[in-house]
Amino acid sequence: MEIRTVGVVGAGTMGNGIAQVFAQAGFSVRLIDVAEPLLDRARQAIEKSLEKFVDKGKLAPADRDAALGRIAPATSLDRLVDADYIVEAIVESAAAKQALFTSLDAIARPDVILASNTSSISITVLAAATKRPNRVLGMHFMNPVPMMALVELIRGQATSDDTMRVASELCASLGKTAVEAADYPGFIANRILMPMINEAIFAVMDGVASAEAIDTVMKLGMNHPMGPLALADLIGLDVCLAILEVLHQGFGDPKYRPCPLLRRMVAAGQLGRKSGRGFYSY
Repeated sequence: MEIRTVGVVGAGTMGNGIAQVFAQAGFSVRLIDVAEPLLDRARQAIEKSLEKFVDKGKLAPADRDAALGRIAPATSLDRLVDADYIVEAIVESAAAKQALFTSLDAIARPDVILASNTSSISITVLAAATKRPNRVLGMHFMNPVPMMALVELIRGQATSDDTMRVASELCASLGKTAVEAADYPGFIANRILMPMINEAIFAVMDGVASAEAIDTVMKLGMNHPMGPLALADLIGLDVCLAILEVLHQGFGDPKYRPCPLLRRMVAAGQLGRKSGRGFYSY
């Protein structure tokens, strides 16, 4: 089956980035979210991102305009009835994703692959909400999507070899490198990253050092391009908390227990860049 039209459900930071890279690669994109203002905000973010590529000489103005022209925003899942491939990028909630996958399963053609951009939730659980578990997989893009080359492909219990092959070839067409992971909580990236971020937050809470000092040590001492606390702010502290809770519950291991300071900051609405304040002010 030739993939020409790709559906992206969820127009947040990840969703609009995913829509952008598919559009830049020549695919027609149906970008779906629940409200027009969210779609308007997503289009503005995509325009701004594409403009940066133009300013750096990496994208011609004509190609920018063509990519924007390939993205069709909509508020109804019914617009995905003729999609050839669908990527889900909504809130990191198992219940919300399961409900969506049940709806997508009823709308999409039986041969269409349903992919989730989840960063930690079980693909097997999401696939069980459909009648096509062999055609469900995880397709975890990294943030910011247009800049990051990696995509984690997660094989659920029933995911077929053909589904994994199609997804891998699709990643190649986007200029991305695909790495396969088994369906364990956090997969590869977040199973390693989140405990580091969590430990950095514990170090702040315990008064070991300031956020700036901790990030400086990791940047200059470990050659990380960004410190773990600045990265947590970029990801969103609420997202970090949600992933740590999945790890803690999935493994039952206290080493994944979310730091109380992280819980307190999320409860206070200090979510990082998107709220204007986290470990740093924006």
